Amino acid sequence: MASKTIAAGLVFICLSCQHVHSQENNEEKSVKKPGSAVLAVAENPYKNISEIPLPEGFTFINPGKNSFSYWLLNIPLKKDKTVYLFDGSKKRNQAAQFAVLDIPVGTQNLQQCADAVIRLRASYLFEQGKFDSIVFYDNELRPYLFSQPYTKKHFTDYLQRVFSMCGTASLSKQLKKILYPGILPGNVLIRGGFPGHAEIVLAVAVNKSGAKKYLLAQSYMPAQDIHVLLNPLSKTDSPWYDFNDEKIETPEYTFTAKEWKEW
Repeated sequence: MASKTIAAGLVFICLSCQHVHSQENNEEKSVKKPGSAVLAVAENPYKNISEIPLPEGFTFINPGKNSFSYWLLNIPLKKDKTVYLFDGSKKRNQAAQFAVLDIPVGTQNLQQCADAVIRLRASYLFEQGKFDSIVFYDNELRPYLFSQPYTKKHFTDYLQRVFSMCGTASLSKQLKKILYPGILPGNVLIRGGFPGHAEIVLAVAVNKSGAKKYLLAQSYMPAQDIHVLLNPLSKTDSPWYDFNDEKIETPEYTFTAKEWKEW
C-alpha cells in the first residue's frame, strides 16, 4: 500500500510512528545499532510469553484469569524468530528481537508501532466480548468505535481503518500517565508525534525483595511482525528490563521514565 501522507494546511490526523516516507528510508534512518544484542536464530523453543525464562529468583506477577495481563502472558510465539515486513520480505535489522508474536501483520503498511499496541489491546477486548470498550481516537479526538456485526472479519476491517487514522500522537492522548513504580503488563512506553514510537509491556516479574523486571514488545516502520525485544544493555537477563532505569534503551529506540502510560 502507498505510504500515508498529510497534505499541507489540512488538519493532522494521527499517524502510527511515521507513515510518510518510503519503507527502506524509514528503516535505515530509524534503526540504531543494537549494542550487545545478537542476531536472531531460526528456532524459538517457547510456545508463548509465559514460557520465556525468568531471571533467577523472579516469578511472574499473578494476573487474574480474565485480565489483560493474563491474556498477554498467553500470546503464542512463532517458532521462526525472523521478523518479516508486511510485504513478506525480511526486516533488515534482525538483531532486535528475542521472539516473534504469532499475530498477523497484514498485507498493508499499516500495523506499525502504535498500531501494534492497539492491535493487542483490541484483540484482548474482542476475545473477551467487551465490544463496547473497543474504541480509539484520532488526533482530533474523533472516536472510532467497533460496532456490529461482531465478526472476526469485521474486526479486522475495523482495525485497518483505525491503523489508517490513529497512531502515536493520538494514542498518547488517549492513554493515562502513570508513576514509574506502578508499571504493569499492558502499560505502554509512548512518545507521541510525527514520528513517534510506542512499545508495550508484555509481562512483569518480581523477586522476594520486590525488585521488578519486565518484557517489551514492538512493531516498527515499515509495518512488521510484533516482536519481543532484546535488552541491548543486559549481558545476563536479556530480554528482561529493569524497572529502575531513568532511560529505557531498547534496540531501536530510547524512552524516558516520564513516557510510561496506561489504559
